[in-house]
Amino acid sequence: MSLTSRSVIATAISLALYGPHAVAKDCLQRPGIDQPVENICMQAPSPSEINAMPVVIEADYAEAHQDNKATYQGNVVVTQGPRRMEAEQAIIRQPENVVTAYGDVLVTDPQFVVNADRVHANLTDETATMYQADYSLMCELGRGEAGLIAKESATELRLKEASFTTCPVNDNSWSFSAENIEYDQTQPYADLYGAKFAIKDVPVMYIPYIRLPVGEERLTGFLYPNASYGSRNGLEIETPFYWNIAPNYDLTLTPTFMQRRGVLGHAQFRYLNAVGEGSLTGEYIHTDRESRADGAMWAYNWTHNATYAQHWSLSTNFSEVSQFDYFEKGLGSTLGSREDSSLLQTGSIGYRSANWDTTLTVKDFQSLTVDGTSNLYRVMPQFTANYYDLMLPLGLEASIMGQMSRFENDDKTKPSAGRLHLEPTLYFPYAASWWTLESEAKLMYTRYDQEFDPVLNPDLVGLRENATRTVPSIRVLSGVTLEREANAFGSAYLQTLEPKVQYLFVEEVEQTGIYNPLNAGQTGYDTSLLQLDYHGLFRDRQYSGVDYIAPANQFTIGASTRFFDEQYRERFIFSFGQIFYLNKVTNFTGNEVDYSASAFETEFNYGDRTFFTAGLQYDGSEKEIQYGHVTGEYRIGENYLQANYRYISQSYLQQSLPDNDISSFTEEGISQAGFSAGLRLTDSWFAYGDVFYDTNEAIMSESQIALIYESCCWAVSFGYNEYLKFRENLTAEPEYDTNVSLSFRLLGLGGRSGFEYKQASGNALSYGRPFYLNN
Repeated sequence: MSLTSRSVIATAISLALYGPHAVAKDCLQRPGIDQPVENICMQAPSPSEINAMPVVIEADYAEAHQDNKATYQGNVVVTQGPRRMEAEQAIIRQPENVVTAYGDVLVTDPQFVVNADRVHANLTDETATMYQADYSLMCELGRGEAGLIAKESATELRLKEASFTTCPVNDNSWSFSAENIEYDQTQPYADLYGAKFAIKDVPVMYIPYIRLPVGEERLTGFLYPNASYGSRNGLEIETPFYWNIAPNYDLTLTPTFMQRRGVLGHAQFRYLNAVGEGSLTGEYIHTDRESRADGAMWAYNWTHNATYAQHWSLSTNFSEVSQFDYFEKGLGSTLGSREDSSLLQTGSIGYRSANWDTTLTVKDFQSLTVDGTSNLYRVMPQFTANYYDLMLPLGLEASIMGQMSRFENDDKTKPSAGRLHLEPTLYFPYAASWWTLESEAKLMYTRYDQEFDPVLNPDLVGLRENATRTVPSIRVLSGVTLEREANAFGSAYLQTLEPKVQYLFVEEVEQTGIYNPLNAGQTGYDTSLLQLDYHGLFRDRQYSGVDYIAPANQFTIGASTRFFDEQYRERFIFSFGQIFYLNKVTNFTGNEVDYSASAFETEFNYGDRTFFTAGLQYDGSEKEIQYGHVTGEYRIGENYLQANYRYISQSYLQQSLPDNDISSFTEEGISQAGFSAGLRLTDSWFAYGDVFYDTNEAIMSESQIALIYESCCWAVSFGYNEYLKFRENLTAEPEYDTNVSLSFRLLGLGGRSGFEYKQASGNALSYGRPFYLNN
């Protein structure tokens, strides 16, 4: 729920008296309007401009008495720019400057349309009264009735026996009403007396008096509730309460009643002050009736960001839960998901100037494992300082990166360490309209002070307590861009050919005394193997972090071709590249090779309806596809069909996760196919669903389907979700969690876009478009 949502009846009144929101055009049906409503809303002049326009009166019969009154009868039409009033009779009295209209009066304005039995207006003091009026808002959903609408001054408005709904004419699915509404446009609120909410003309809520926010200002009060039903938790009802503590502080309390679980309390406190902005969010359930043995459960998150004097920055992100399986309980937590294996607990302070960039960081984790231990390294702390000089002679640029880190781990079989890393760099960039050249030289120095017990883990026997390493590196990258006119599918395109070549030299030095991913059973402190996609071929290192710096004496050759249409939108791209080693390299299977795996990538956009993207990493020496993915989609408006597939070989997966025995959960790597679809069945009905299937293990990973009905003023959705919850081993039967859900929401309270299907599992995979053409 949005934190800017207004109170229940307040939202309705603010729509009626204040501001627009996005709606479907076919819901804006206004009586007596002979042109599209959106034209009136977009082209309307300001009120001050309208007041300066001349008034024109037309009628079948007119009778005027000098300095007294003028009477108009029969098809009376009074216009002033876009304003228009139609009536059977109108009387203008002078010198009072008062107008009275009788007989099926129709008043149209860029903001509203009103039908009334009688209208009485004073043109001098801008007061007006409308009797037995039906009104419709012009530029947003909203209509209603009022026994009396009185504009008592230029800013004061009063309605008696008034109602409001966003439903179309002759549809009273729901409505708000009040015996009396008083509103001063100079104030951020309206006073309602005898307020009621009704469904199908049946009152379901009554409030004797309430002061509600109108406009953008915030005011303490209840926000609109949300109700849903799920087979896991039963009936769920959220009743949020917003407390506007101060202009720079607020608190939202959201108790959620779950029929089968109990009451989950959710609170979010937001603040903005001289030391920054942030929020503190918490959840608490005293007793979960579904798992009583667990007792009370809670979770919280604190985030804070600040800048000071344009140079200093401060940020924190700290989360904690009461138990490791908190997110697996299905409470619908907003602080995490069932896929999380740990929660981040980090803070940093930084200083920046024209040439300096420094950061002090502390990073910890709460492990979401049964024993509470984690194989992730805590950074306690890490200090990074970077110096840049971009104005050296001959166009040279220089930088020096320095970093001091302390790494600790809960696992006693893993070492702790202090690390110092220095990396001075000299860089020369050159660019012409068709040619680029980049040259870079580095010297990487690292010192480790490692603490470990070789008895606990024999894999650490080769480690040294004190280890140093100095690695020089040279990198030269050059590319050209060639263009030509081309024709394809009967259309003209601009085609480019962009070959590029890189030479990289990284001296081979002894690194066995350092805890790094190259050694069996070791992972490194903050280092892991990077994926070798097309762009990764041109990196200057194979691993993230600096615990292992892979030696290199190699050329990388690659090329891309692109097609641009007449509007210079990129419609197609294909890239291919490969590394050629000048010295033989031992791959992960122990064989010596002269070249790396080949990387292919392509993307295609035809007519902004048909999309295709694919990537492939093929190892020719092992004759193995290491990694691949392909996605195709056809989309027209809201309707889409998407099929996708991804593959990672067992050996490549094991190489990327050297500290895990992946054979316990897969024997053939990852091979997953997925299908997603969304279809607008009618103007009111929409359906979507997806399914993901593991083709290696022949089991379904996750599926969901939803059917949504939307009218102009309410919406309901029915959904079913099933996902793989647990599988003890490859031979055991998979255990699934299923949930059926039903959600209902009123539209117009917070905008049409506020309605979304509540995922049945609370964490179901959502639709995404993996298309990244540079349009």
